[in-house]
Amino acid sequence: MTAAGFAIIIRQLQQELPQRMNTSRIAKKTSAMPSPPSGIANSVAAGILEYIRKLDLPAGQRLREQTLADELGVSRSPIRKALQYLEAAGVVASSPNRGFYLKQRAADLMRLDMPEDEESDEALYMRVAEERLSGVLPEEINEVDLMERYELSRLQVQRVLNRMGREGLAERKPGRGWVFLPFLSTDTAYREGYRFRMIIEPAALLEPSFRIDKAAFDQIRRDQRAMLDGGIEKWPRSELFRAGAQFHETLVAASNNSFLLESIRNVNQLRRLVEYRVNVDRSRLHRQCEEHLMLLDLIEGGDRVEASYKLRQHLDVARSIKLHDADEAVDGRTPTVQVEANV
Repeated sequence: MTAAGFAIIIRQLQQELPQRMNTSRIAKKTSAMPSPPSGIANSVAAGILEYIRKLDLPAGQRLREQTLADELGVSRSPIRKALQYLEAAGVVASSPNRGFYLKQRAADLMRLDMPEDEESDEALYMRVAEERLSGVLPEEINEVDLMERYELSRLQVQRVLNRMGREGLAERKPGRGWVFLPFLSTDTAYREGYRFRMIIEPAALLEPSFRIDKAAFDQIRRDQRAMLDGGIEKWPRSELFRAGAQFHETLVAASNNSFLLESIRNVNQLRRLVEYRVNVDRSRLHRQCEEHLMLLDLIEGGDRVEASYKLRQHLDVARSIKLHDADEAVDGRTPTVQVEANV
């Protein structure tokens, strides 16, 4: 080989070497990514994400293990494992002095798809909600009975009950056990709840004390856009309900009338179980999200009168679609028409 040919080969190797080294580093990094955590750690990781979204935590926010353990009703060990998984997934980071802290904004995590299985907390939660709504479970329950009925550990039962407590569906008794709180268990009550919302929500937009909370409005706008960007297909029913309820509660909250806000929150809590039980026609949610964004545009543009009229129409259409399904869901029959969970 000539000296010129040898020089050409050397130059080619010099050009390719950085690329090969970079590829090697990427391969190592990818291979180091853990598989989705199993059992408790998986559901705890999902619970941490729900906590981050609920509080709309900013990037850089420190995540204290004990705070998360208290919030989710578990020990610090599964919290630590879940945080380690979320760190590998790029959601959180850690340092010796700070511990774990949020690497991304809560708004950026809406599209993160956590793996679930049939024994996930979400599935267990929906199963308990279904059996309570159908009357299989009594008004008062205890952890041992649920452990035996569903063949669960005490920790799994506690997580489900703690979540129901946070969502206003159940509360711990002074002694032992839990009691389910009232909910809309008849078709008449469900129908009246929608008629009540059609009176209260549009009127709230016309209150003289109405003031836009920019941070809150920005958050619900991000939620609706995140749904359009893939959340509609990926989010569980409970998260779809949360986004819809939060949207409408935020509009009413802007009225600065505490009685109006409390009344809407109560109705949302009462209808939660029925909404969880019926199937969700996710294809219709695209239109619902677009209408929500249109309402925000009208309100922020100063046209609250038009927004009030459009909001009543929005609720009336949803009512007509949902009531047939709600009748069947309350009666324990399989819904023949799927409903929208974002209204």
